[in-house]
Amino acid sequence: MHPKHLSIDDFTYELPEEKIAKYPLAQRDASKLLVYKNSRIEDTSYKNIDKYLPPGSLLILNNTRVIEARILFQKQTGAAIEIFCLDPYIPDIDITTAMQQRQSVIWLCLIGGVSKWKHGQVLQKKITADGYIIVVEAKFVDKVKASFAVQISWTPAELSFAEILHYAGNIPLPPYLKREAESTDEERYQTVYANTKGSVAAPTAGLHFTKELFEKLHLKKIETAWATLHVGAGTFKPVKSVTMEHHDMHAEFVEVDISLVENILKRVNGHITAVGTTSLRTIESLYWMGVKLIHSMNITVHDLIIGQWEPYELPAKNITPSQALEALLDWMTANKISRLITKTQILIAPGYTMRIANALITNFHQPRSTLLLLVAAFVGDDWRKIYDYGLKNDFRFLSYGDGCLLFRH
Repeated sequence: MHPKHLSIDDFTYELPEEKIAKYPLAQRDASKLLVYKNSRIEDTSYKNIDKYLPPGSLLILNNTRVIEARILFQKQTGAAIEIFCLDPYIPDIDITTAMQQRQSVIWLCLIGGVSKWKHGQVLQKKITADGYIIVVEAKFVDKVKASFAVQISWTPAELSFAEILHYAGNIPLPPYLKREAESTDEERYQTVYANTKGSVAAPTAGLHFTKELFEKLHLKKIETAWATLHVGAGTFKPVKSVTMEHHDMHAEFVEVDISLVENILKRVNGHITAVGTTSLRTIESLYWMGVKLIHSMNITVHDLIIGQWEPYELPAKNITPSQALEALLDWMTANKISRLITKTQILIAPGYTMRIANALITNFHQPRSTLLLLVAAFVGDDWRKIYDYGLKNDFRFLSYGDGCLLFRH
């Protein structure tokens, strides 16, 4: 069956409110870990994950960093208006570049309290931080589908947009936590290896990793490699359509060094573990970029963007992962591209065949979500057995919860 025809009603379960982890554990790697392999389930903790991964394997992690994307403005009347920055408004600018812009930017945003914001009215916020007197202004530009284009300007003009968000914004916790961000979230809603700013949600599978855990993995000769996928707010977007055909999958920025492609190519016939759904979507997208290049090497970076249905419709019969990755590597080398920046809209759902990843480390996800569809694509119908086990054995669910190590058949 083509995933377009999947009914989201087949991918739901009852998630009691008390099963949702509202706060992280005191120790990151103390979280519980469900290990699924050969249709069997084992219960352990993240501290022991090194015992379950093959020596000499490759672990791929998403090193994106969550930005303080929520900016709260208060009108003179006392009314609050919150601007939630999503993506740059200019389509050809990537997030890394946009975060370094100075003086003024235009971003696509969600707006809380938009009915209180009159057209032409400039919102202003003044703060003092690190010796700076910072004035931030927001001006409504345009309505764009379900979001708004907002111009954000500031002084001192020499500060970057990333710095402005750091000083004036707040960490955007997932809506299902039903609480405001606290000071501890500034550290705990980031992975310890977070590096490249641009996400509005954390790659939560990585929240469990610690320096000590990486040391144990390296002792076992398990290599780590880094990809960057900037997680968008669309990751929380519920599927409201009856079938997946009418669901618009969110597109997200991907940044990949040529060294990652080389690393994957070396291990593609061995064992590769993706840490998080974002890492999985990134490396599987690399395969499809290679498929496109096998059909035509004379294409641009923009042509490499992966649409949500392309993996089910591109002619890829008999194209091996090695062939696809070699094509991508050759194209990057020929075009002198050491760091590839593009987008992926890939929707991984039952009916999809994994090309790169042998195992997936991930948290427990919301019912009726594209993340749950991805898990179902990875382990098949056993996703229900896995989630039933988690619910019955006191696993903590969602972003700050426990996780799974899933081996595909």
